[in-house]
Order: sequence, then structure tokens, then C-alpha cells
Amino acid sequence: MTSAAHDRLGDFTASPRMLLIAALAAIVGAIGAGVAWVLVRLIDAITALAWFHHLSAAGTPPSRNTLGLAGVLVPVAGALVIGLIARFGSEKIRGHGIPEAMEAILIGRSRLSAKVAVLKPLSSALAIGTGGPFGAEGPIIMTGAAFGSVFAQAFHLSDSERKTLLVAGAAAGMAAIFAAPMASVLLAVELLLFEWKPRSFVPVAVAATVGAVLRVPLLGAGVVFPVVPHAALAAGGLAAGLAVGVVAGFASAALTKLCYFCEDSFATLPIHWMWWPAIGGVVVGVGGLFAPRALGVGYDVIRDLFAGNLVAGAAAGLLLAKAVMWAVALGSGTSGGVLAPLLIMGGAIGAIESSVIPGHDAGLWAMISMAAMMGGTMRSPLTAVVFLLELTGDIKLLPGLLIACVAAHAVTVLVMRRSILTEKVARRGHHVLREYVVNPLAQFRVEDVMHAVGEAAAPDEPAIPQPAVTYPDELLDEAMTRMILTGAKELPVVARADATVVGIIDAEAIARIWRELHDEEHVRAKGAAA
Repeated sequence: MTSAAHDRLGDFTASPRMLLIAALAAIVGAIGAGVAWVLVRLIDAITALAWFHHLSAAGTPPSRNTLGLAGVLVPVAGALVIGLIARFGSEKIRGHGIPEAMEAILIGRSRLSAKVAVLKPLSSALAIGTGGPFGAEGPIIMTGAAFGSVFAQAFHLSDSERKTLLVAGAAAGMAAIFAAPMASVLLAVELLLFEWKPRSFVPVAVAATVGAVLRVPLLGAGVVFPVVPHAALAAGGLAAGLAVGVVAGFASAALTKLCYFCEDSFATLPIHWMWWPAIGGVVVGVGGLFAPRALGVGYDVIRDLFAGNLVAGAAAGLLLAKAVMWAVALGSGTSGGVLAPLLIMGGAIGAIESSVIPGHDAGLWAMISMAAMMGGTMRSPLTAVVFLLELTGDIKLLPGLLIACVAAHAVTVLVMRRSILTEKVARRGHHVLREYVVNPLAQFRVEDVMHAVGEAAAPDEPAIPQPAVTYPDELLDEAMTRMILTGAKELPVVARADATVVGIIDAEAIARIWRELHDEEHVRAKGAAA
């Protein structure tokens, strides 16, 4: 192979255009941070108005209300308005945000409407502000994605570039609200980008960084849930972390099944889906009478779990109430996120487990179980590990968090075909493959599989310029793409120096690579000694 032919092949396919998209992503990052600020303030205002009958941005949780039985009506009223918004505004506001962003990326050419960008935060703020047991992160991700998409549509961009800006908006919003830029980038990679390429990774990282920087003047500096640092876990603690992760994995599967059981049950009702959220609101309102702390986004509950203030019976009651209220409300088709509820339910399980783990540190095991629940349910273990580290700043727990999250992830991928996020996409008729693998056609060159001149009976003469041709040093991926675009069933392989035909490549030669890949994955045999 000539030096020139070797030099043209690189590890990555990025071009200088990546810098233009990164510059646009910086603007999208600022927009995402602004969206996060608006949604937080809107939730606080609606909470104050609905539960305390005054306007305030103090962030008082709905659990402190004194409405008594009248409080049951608050979630119902909010849900009725959300049903109307979905029916006469946009049905895309229903759900918890991330599956809708996935669907836009996979089948919608990364196009989201300005209507969704406005109605999604409004409906989510109504749901959470009136007591819905949801997190703000899903709506922020969806809203940031919508603004990123709308912004991208103002420029002449490819679908892939538009996808990058859509995801950049989502990552920026999450980075701003949680002060977690690293976890936001990992979430983009594990859940939204469906690729691992510099062309998308660099712009998304830029947007997340901008979102995190702007969080400081908008929402404050520092970690969101600071804790007293724990000591690194010893061997016994790591073993306990493994057990906690396994339990969280099975709990993740149970919660996912409960959520979709509720959704399927609502689908059997003989009334229009517009009224379903109101029924879910009744369950939320009644549940709030018995467990007021299960209402709303619950950031105060997360702080208490980290501090070890919720143990045994209190944690069990919170877990049961939050799970039922969250699953029924989400199954009803209202608007809200899953991340904060998963943290609370995972933390409650960890607090309960702490009573049988040596040391009885409820805050420690609540934190590890939170991460495991998130990693297992969302199938994003790396995001979960880094997210909890950024939320708390407790870096010494990294090994324990990693073990628990990987254990939960292993359980869920073995017992469930799809996650809570991809199940919704699958129910709309679309398959999501979450495994990123290297394309084998980008690992081999044409010369590795072509039929040589003698084998193909090809003439040893210069090729005619008009037909599509390929070269010995080209990647199989390039040759196959050329065959698809031209409709050719085979291509002459010509030398770059003098255009002499040296072979033929056809579909059979390319299929050989796929057969070898299949054998590597599925054929088991003893290895021969070197």
C-alpha cells in the first residue's frame, strides 16, 4: 500500500465542519440553560399558587400544604388542564420526554416543532407544580431538545447535524439544572446520539459545558446535593454494593412492568385519553393525603435520604406511595420525568437495606441504591455513576457506585428486552438497538476480499471511466456505499496508479465478512495453541 493511500484513512471521520456545529451548539447550550431556569421558576410559581395560594419562587414543597381533603383536587385540576393541552395543543407533550426525543431522532429526522418547545415545559410545570410525583429532567431534556431542533432548522444542515444540535439542547438543559455536565454528555452518548463520533460528541460537550457555566448565575453554584464525604468502601462494602445493585436491578424491572401495566390498563378505558390524566390525578391526590412527601419533584426528600434521615418504616412507606402514584400518573399519559422518582425510590430501597448492612449508614446505601436504580432502569450505568458523583461530590464512592450500577444493568438486560425508555418507542412500532459496535466493513479493505483478476476473468486493461469503480485500498464500507448509490451489483477494482483492473468486488465478497463476524459471535470451539 502506498503512503498516500495509508494517510487518507484515519481513526475518525470528522471534518472541519464539526467546528461550525460546535459553535452553533454553544448557542444552543445557552438556550438550554435558559430553558432550565424558566422551568424551575415556573414549577416553583405553580406550586406556590396551587398549594399555598400565593405567588412565590421560594421552592416550598407541596408536602407542607395545609389543604387537607381539598388537596386531592389540586392534582386533578392540573391533570385536567394537561389533558386539554395535549388534546388541542400537541399530543407530543404526553410522556416523560426522553422516549419522545429518541423517536424524533430515529424516525422524525430530528425535527421538533416550536409548539412542543413551548407546551412541553408548560404542561410539565403544571404536572409537577400541582403535585405530580415526577422529575423535571425529562421535560427539560425534551424542551431543550425541541429548542435545539427549532434552532437547527433555521440553517441548512444535514439530519445528522440537526440531531447533534437537538441532543446538545437536551444535554445543556440537564447540565444546567443538575450542575452535571459530564453526566449530561454521557446521557447523550448512552441514550440519544446512537453513535460515538467526534462530529457529535464535541458539539454536545460544548453545549453541556455552556449550560453548566450559565447555571452559576441562573441557579447557583456548587453541587446540588452536598453530603459529608464517605470513606472508600472496603471489600465487605463492595460486596454489599454488589448485592444492592442486584436488588436494584430486579426493582427496576418491577417498576418498569408496573408502569406499563398501568398504561395498558388506561388503554382499556372506554373514555378519550384526554381524561386519563385526571384519573391519575385522583390517585396522586389521595396518595398525597397518606404520604405528602411523595408529592412533587421531591428534591427535599432526596436530601433527607442522603442525610440518612429516612430509614425503615418511613422509607418503606415512601417507596410504596411514590411507586404507585408515579406509575399510575405516568401511565395515564401526563407530562413528567422519571429520573428524580427513580432516585427517590432507589434511595428508599437503599435506606431499608442499610438496616441489615454492617455499619447501618442509611445515607451511604441510599446513594448507592439511587445510582443503581437509575443505571438499571434507564440502562445507562456510566451516566448513573457520574451523575451521583456530580450531584454529591462524594468521589471516594466511585468503586461502590460502579459495582452497584453495573450489577443492576446486568440484571435488567438479562430479564428485560427493553428499558422503560425504549419500551415506549417499541410500542409505536420502532426498534431501538442500544449496542454500539464497530462496523466490520470499516475495518477491512477491498483488496482483502476482492476476487483477483484471474478468479474473476476480468480483462487486464484500463477500466472505462464511466462505470463506478473502487480501489484496493478503499474500505469495504466505501465500496458498498458506492454500489448502493449506483445500483451496481459489482464493481471493478482498479489500481490507482494506472486504472488497470486488478479484480472484482461483489455482494458475495462483502457477505463473507458478515459471515465471519457471525461465526466470531456464535461459533464456539477450543482455541488452537499458537
